[in-house]
Amino acid sequence: MYGPIEEARLRGLLSAVKRPSRYIGGEWGSGPVKEGSGLVRICYAFPDLYEVGMSYLGFQILYPLTKSLPYADAERVYTPWPDMERAMRESKTPIWALESKRPLSDFDAIGFTLQYELSYTNILTILELAGIPFRSQDRGENCPLILAGGPGALTPEPVAPFIDAFLLGDGESLIPDVLSCLHALKGRGRAEKLEALSKIEGVYVPLLFSGGSVRRRIVENLDDAFYHSSMIVPNTGIVHDRVAVQLFKGCTRGCRFCQAGMIDRPVRERGAESVCAQVGALLEKTGWEEVGLLSLATCDWSGLNEAFEKFAPMLAANQIKLSLPSLRVDAFSVGLAAGLESMRKGGLTFAPEAGTQRLRNVINKGVTDEDISAALEATFTHGWDRVKLYFMMGLPTESDEDLDGILEICSRAAAIAKRHKRRGEISASVAGFVPKAHTPFQWEGQLSRDELRERGRRLKNSVRNRKISLAYHEPEQTFLEGVFARGDSRLADAVEEAWKRGARFDGWTEYFDFERWTGVFEDLQIDAESYTKERPLDGALPWDHIDCGVTKEFLLREHDRAMAGITTKDCRQGCNGCGWQGKSEAKGCRNA
Repeated sequence: MYGPIEEARLRGLLSAVKRPSRYIGGEWGSGPVKEGSGLVRICYAFPDLYEVGMSYLGFQILYPLTKSLPYADAERVYTPWPDMERAMRESKTPIWALESKRPLSDFDAIGFTLQYELSYTNILTILELAGIPFRSQDRGENCPLILAGGPGALTPEPVAPFIDAFLLGDGESLIPDVLSCLHALKGRGRAEKLEALSKIEGVYVPLLFSGGSVRRRIVENLDDAFYHSSMIVPNTGIVHDRVAVQLFKGCTRGCRFCQAGMIDRPVRERGAESVCAQVGALLEKTGWEEVGLLSLATCDWSGLNEAFEKFAPMLAANQIKLSLPSLRVDAFSVGLAAGLESMRKGGLTFAPEAGTQRLRNVINKGVTDEDISAALEATFTHGWDRVKLYFMMGLPTESDEDLDGILEICSRAAAIAKRHKRRGEISASVAGFVPKAHTPFQWEGQLSRDELRERGRRLKNSVRNRKISLAYHEPEQTFLEGVFARGDSRLADAVEEAWKRGARFDGWTEYFDFERWTGVFEDLQIDAESYTKERPLDGALPWDHIDCGVTKEFLLREHDRAMAGITTKDCRQGCNGCGWQGKSEAKGCRNA
């Protein structure tokens, strides 16, 4: 135990960096640090900037949950920006937790969230600044246990050598069991702790895994589960600066490209009463002036109308804004948004994903041309001037006609705006398709960088209307995301070597260096492009040992239906046999 970093040293470091507010802690709603030598102390680590990590709802739930446990305490750390990393190295200062200013090596466990493949090198930055060996097999008895959760934990192998134990599924269910286990074994050996963790349902310990599968854990009833009534209010502006409340987990729509919609099944809703009570408590305790109602498809929440009726007086009295971050592409969703004064400013965002009905059927988007036109008509009828549209390129079976359809939808939006005498600024964003594990497209190939660039340029160069702006994602980052999205443990060597060569914040354009990665792959004789190629339908996959609840048989069936252009109904209209039948009695699951 080294104790807190000296105040004079911290002040020197903070005066040398651009945004010291990222590293000082002391925010409203954080702490206090619990006293007691018998506590299990975990530091939640987000492998990205403070502004990104503070916008992550998961930590805002797990932090107070952990503090509510009598045998545990929680603190936080975020990846330092390169200026702070440099200052810490020059002064030989270990990375510290925001609350107590203690080095991370003082903790019993460090819990990373894996939200994005291009943040993997940032995990190593935190470990190295903490003085913790990268590889699980090289850690001694005094090293904290390195845990990891989040969606990336369901495709764990690219970072498996760095992680002692993966927590698969809902943290609200797993964290109490994991920390209780570590509390019971406090003072015992590392091997004994890992052995005990490996016996907990939903925990995958790579060093001890000997076959079979590890099943994802879920919270069955959200109203009975822990949900936060307080939040940490940041010291500086963050990406999503608002009260955040989760309405439900999962999604019933079954988009075949969407990993979140597959791995977070079954749908489990919260009641309007508990959501309203939570919103009231959070507003009172935080002073925020905006509330975000979060889910994969907010407008599908059955409690929405009831909640709106309860919200209205409270929000009006306190001049609180309400936002719906995920609108469906239909007139109903636009009508809901039109009823919110806070959403009258700015523009609306929709995600048609594909340019033609044929391709939307392939991906099972569940949006028709009529829905798109109705949503656009309603948008400009209600007085909005700007619309943002999200599409993908490189989807399975995509043709030139499908790409032309993207331009047609943008032109249609501009024409409707003109007819309604609106300014009609149309912004289209086109991302390269990345096949994801645990989806019906997990066997599909990903377009090469050259093909993605060619399609992106074709779209951009075809825009003739000055009211339409179109941007496409650069294909190098898309390619690297695709490599790690379906990767195996061989890629851990590439992550470590790229980090040694300076890879940091690969998801940030200003720091992404694709030539660095190609050099690493070449030197390690790793055929990176093999990870983005089509996979045989009957072949083994690096994530086959992870059971997310949806069966491979269902995914294969959905893959066949996609190739035939056959849609699958929304789960709310009847069970589609994804595999949760008999596995869960979760409220709202039509498969149970």
